[in-house]
Amino acid sequence: MSLLDDVMETFVFMVKEIVKDGYGGYTQEWTEGVDFKAAAVLDSSIQARIGEVQGLTSLYTITVSREIPLEFHDVIKRKSDGKVFRLTSDGDDKKTPPSAGLDMRQASAEEWRLPS
Repeated sequence: MSLLDDVMETFVFMVKEIVKDGYGGYTQEWTEGVDFKAAAVLDSSIQARIGEVQGLTSLYTITVSREIPLEFHDVIKRKSDGKVFRLTSDGDDKKTPPSAGLDMRQASAEEWRLPS
């Protein structure tokens, strides 16, 4: 077991579905999809803290195994506290090569609220 394994928690991909609302219109519903292990680390840099004061959302780095696909605007939820994140980068941009001993992929994310 590595230090990276120690910080991993259970997350779930959130799936958006468009459904009929029963009144002749449509609405969106979010359901839980596939569980996976990830680590979410808050960006506590000075620039991120200034952005938060100016009204921006909290920024995070999401770290997963290379095998987990992370795509721009995917929505994920941390199971332990229900906190929702929307990815703001593509996981293919930051991943270790297959020959590397460290198996990881990273994407940036923001705290997000599911639209109702």
